Amino acid sequence: MPDRAIAMFVGHGSPRDSLTETNYSRAWRAIADRMPRPRAILVISAHWECKGVLITRADRPRTIHDFYRFPQAFYDIQYPAPGDPDLAFAIERRLAAFRARADLDSWGLDHGSWTVLRWMYPDADIPVLQLSLDVRRTTEEHHAIGKALAGLRDEGVMVLGSGNIVHNLRIDRPRGDEIFPWAQRFDDLVVDRVLSADDHGLIRYKALPDAAMAVPESEHYLPLLDVLGARDPAERALVFNRRVQSSVSMTCYAFGLADGAADIASSAALSR
Repeated sequence: MPDRAIAMFVGHGSPRDSLTETNYSRAWRAIADRMPRPRAILVISAHWECKGVLITRADRPRTIHDFYRFPQAFYDIQYPAPGDPDLAFAIERRLAAFRARADLDSWGLDHGSWTVLRWMYPDADIPVLQLSLDVRRTTEEHHAIGKALAGLRDEGVMVLGSGNIVHNLRIDRPRGDEIFPWAQRFDDLVVDRVLSADDHGLIRYKALPDAAMAVPESEHYLPLLDVLGARDPAERALVFNRRVQSSVSMTCYAFGLADGAADIASSAALSR
């Protein structure tokens, strides 16, 4: 039997952070080095929204450059990880209650996936699949989808949510290191709720103070709910990359790491 894989939510930030090594990418790599190597990775990315619950099933998912007016070097990046059609159909069966469908052509690996995975697993030799965000689903249903995926972890499949807890690009971002107070308050509040396993409060995030500013659109927040659904309530959360950049949070959460791996939280690159 494979080792039980972790569940993790990452704040992936801007594609501009993907070209060169950063404190964030060093932390992602440190996590990968300290956990069992997964058999496969299922990514729930903020950047695949559609009407339906779809799972990529291509043998070789394409690298998607879902951004505009970037330097050519960003479009040259490829992450040629294999897919796993058999696993895609197995996930389809797990999510039958949500009318999931293994999908061949409509998507691949967007920057919510490869900007993180190219640092965690630079050899791109682990099968990667993506799961769509169904725009018709409630927050309760997104959490329930995560619960239905939890058993995959016992089969060595890592559940990786990719978004940003705070993500507001509608406002003019300040120059320098200024942080909007509401952004920091909301990120801190979510950290407290995750550490106390208050999934109920996080599912109903719109009732939380500062939510209207911190989460004006839900797509970057929802992957957290899938990950919370996939975690064991007894698992302690490791919080790392805990930083807000003006109106975007890079905070990440990992569940299921062995106790000996938690010492990475003391690294300056990982914890605020």
